[in-house]
Amino acid sequence: MKNTPIDYNTVISVIESFDIKDFGQATIREVVAIVNKLETLTGQRFVRMEMGVPGLKPAQIGVDAEIEALKNGIAAVYPMLDGLPELKTETSRFIKAFIDIDVEAAHCIPVVGSMQGTYVSFLVACQVNPQKNKVLFIDPGFPVQKQQLRVQGYPFEAFDVYDFRGEKLRDKLESYLAKGDIAAIIYSNPNNPAWISLNEGELEIIGTLATKYDTIVLEDLAYFAMDFRKDLSKPFQAPFQSSVARYTDNYIILVSGSKVFSYAGQRIGVIGISDKLYERHFDGLKARYGVGGFGNVLVNRVLYALSSGTCHSAQYALAAMFKAANNGEFNFLEDMKEYARRAERMKKIFTENGFQLVYEKDLDEPIGDGFYFTLKYKKLSGSELMKELIFYGISAISLDTTGSCQQGLRACTSFIKNDQYDDLEERLKRFAAEH
Repeated sequence: MKNTPIDYNTVISVIESFDIKDFGQATIREVVAIVNKLETLTGQRFVRMEMGVPGLKPAQIGVDAEIEALKNGIAAVYPMLDGLPELKTETSRFIKAFIDIDVEAAHCIPVVGSMQGTYVSFLVACQVNPQKNKVLFIDPGFPVQKQQLRVQGYPFEAFDVYDFRGEKLRDKLESYLAKGDIAAIIYSNPNNPAWISLNEGELEIIGTLATKYDTIVLEDLAYFAMDFRKDLSKPFQAPFQSSVARYTDNYIILVSGSKVFSYAGQRIGVIGISDKLYERHFDGLKARYGVGGFGNVLVNRVLYALSSGTCHSAQYALAAMFKAANNGEFNFLEDMKEYARRAERMKKIFTENGFQLVYEKDLDEPIGDGFYFTLKYKKLSGSELMKELIFYGISAISLDTTGSCQQGLRACTSFIKNDQYDDLEERLKRFAAEH
């Protein structure tokens, strides 16, 4: 019997009870459930890095606005499918203030978190043209988005951007688009999990090719403006959040309330659909729904069928947070810098104990500190490292599940507490000594 900080037999028993053939392929939620069970059975607190849950208090501006809306009886009223007028207006302003892109308020739609935003965008994008039903992932990425396509029954392609940064991206991307079956391209910026940020040159390549091959780009800005190497916090002032929207009309921008406003529990986000794309008519949609307008189908056919709109009170919360940010009254990024401070400290502890960063460079710059970072250890595979660290009370997810071709782990900074850095250092010292 092995002597490990977390009882060896208990760990093995719990993992086996989930009937997961390869632990490295466990979903994020499965890892959460396994660690919850281990903490209960052993009484040991884990250093938890597996799930991207906000580790800060929700923005009070949003809380107050939502409480006021609930007090006024809004919970009894169905929301409009296309959203609260105030939220639509402030979303349009927010996109202008922090990306410097014009999207009409009418084309800004609330969704039940970015998860629903990607789900509905995938669904409609894959129906506009019968010859195009695949989604291309610029990986690594959020594992659940591929699961969404499996649920819908649409195929996808993917490649790891690790070796295709800068101008190398052009030929790689075109090799997929030239086949003529790609309906949509998706990536996150900053990236989950690598925390790289595609620059304007790379986004211009994506936008130019999206126009050339008439492909819709889904730009997932779940970690909006959280590349703290630049100050993106001042509304209507450069520098702005980078965006493909400068280079094509075929785009949908997804903005989540979960991370930048720590409002994950209320499941609120917005999608900003390019004005031209929203109004564009497609024969494929006309044949399926009787109406061909992209925006009309997305809102009045698909969103209607999925949820009959988005939580009414949460829309008031997001509208208030957007408005305060747009007016320069609320620096929503100031509190988020705590994640960068945690990342810097955690990276130091890991690297001092023999770990290396996987995605270490952002082109010629060191990767920024933020919500995620990536780790590897000697010749251990991602799956092996993930499982080994569980015995030491440290949880993360394998990069395999994110579409990365690199071996290692995604580590999230959100859950570590100030009193856990010493625990992390002690456990990693022991890990290094025993490996």
